[in-house]
Amino acid sequence: MMMLALLLLAAADISTATLAEAGVKTPEVSTQELREILAARSATVLDARPRAEYAASHIPGALNVSARPGVPMSSYVSDVAEIARLVRDRKDTPLVLYCNGPFCGKSKRLSEELLSAGYGSVRRYQLGIPVWRALGGVTQIEADAIARVAREDRTAVFIDARPADAFAKGSLPGARNIPRSLVLQGKDVGELKKAKDDDRLPMTDHNTRIVVFADSPDDARFVAEQIAREAFHNVSFFAGSTQELQAAVR
Repeated sequence: MMMLALLLLAAADISTATLAEAGVKTPEVSTQELREILAARSATVLDARPRAEYAASHIPGALNVSARPGVPMSSYVSDVAEIARLVRDRKDTPLVLYCNGPFCGKSKRLSEELLSAGYGSVRRYQLGIPVWRALGGVTQIEADAIARVAREDRTAVFIDARPADAFAKGSLPGARNIPRSLVLQGKDVGELKKAKDDDRLPMTDHNTRIVVFADSPDDARFVAEQIAREAFHNVSFFAGSTQELQAAVR
C-alpha cells in the first residue's frame, strides 16, 4: 500500500501512475495505458516471466515465450529469437513487456536485449502483476497450471460460475457455486454479498488464490472481475470449458 501511495503522488490518479525511474532505456506505460493497449490490440503484450508463472496467472491477452537457453533462473530472460518468430521478425512491432512488478528485473533485461536486437518500439509496464491486481485487474490461468494449483495450493478456492443445476450435476471437488446470473455489478450487492457472508468467498484472507470457471469464458471473466472489485487480490479465470478443467485435474 505504501508503494501505491507513492505512485499516486506522482500522477493524476493511481491508474495513470508509473514508476518514473531515471536512466532507463525504455519508456513505461501506466495501468490505464495498458488497459487501452489490450482493448485496442495496438501492441503485442509479452509476459516476461517463466512459462510456469505465466500459466498460473497472467494478464489476459498477454503472450509468453520460452527462456533464452543457458540462463540461470536468477538472471531469467525470455528468448529474443522466440519473440522474433512470434512477431514474424517485424522489428517495428510495438511491444509492451511486464513481469513481477517494481522490484523485478525480467522486463528490463528483456527490453535491453530487444533494443540491442534492433526492435524500435519497446515499452514496459513495470508496475507489473502486483499493481495490476491491486487495481482490480484479474488474471487468466491456463489448463496446464490448473492441476498444479489444485495439487500444490491447498488454500486455493475454485468458483463454479455455472447455473446451480449444472453445478449440482458435477463440478470440481470442493468447488463453490456462484452463478453468473446472480452476480451484479457494484460492491456488496447480489450473490457476491451473500457469498462473503456464507464462506463461499475467503473472507479471512483476501490474498487467497481464487480461480473462476464456467462454460463461457465471458461468464468466468465477468464473475472474476466482480470478485476482484470486492478487494480480493489474487483472482484468475479459466477461459476453457468446464470439461477441459475437469480433465486437467484428473
